[in-house]
Amino acid sequence: MPHIHKDIDFTVGAAIVHQGKILLVDHPRYGMRLMPGGHVELTEDIDQALLREIREETGLGPDDTEVVAERIDPDDAGDAKPLWVPRWMNIHPANLPHRHMALMYLVRAKTDRVKLDGDEHQEIRWFAPRDLGDSSLAIPPDVRWYAREAIRILS
Repeated sequence: MPHIHKDIDFTVGAAIVHQGKILLVDHPRYGMRLMPGGHVELTEDIDQALLREIREETGLGPDDTEVVAERIDPDDAGDAKPLWVPRWMNIHPANLPHRHMALMYLVRAKTDRVKLDGDEHQEIRWFAPRDLGDSSLAIPPDVRWYAREAIRILS
């Protein structure tokens, strides 16, 4: 999808773990393996974007996953909708000077049956912790760290 804003776009990422393995997609545009995720559209909140990106990129629906995140719900929130609190956040370059502000979430998968979105990715695969150290896999250092942490926390 094209960038929505000139300088910074908000994105969501899902660290999806099932039985001690993490799901990564091969992103051909960037030439690396990343967590499933993408841009927050102008008409959606971050919770909606997270669930949409998970469904689009993995085929996993809300019944197949559990977002492991706190929702802070004040007693008197009025019209405010509580949203999941991200586990991690960062800002990183994406076709400079453009940047992505990434909100990343822990997600527990109830199944390992996923579906490749051939329009966006060349491969979707579950990785065990030992696989993450393979330097031939083009996994960026930050993604390796997030992946190991997600497996540690959710296993």
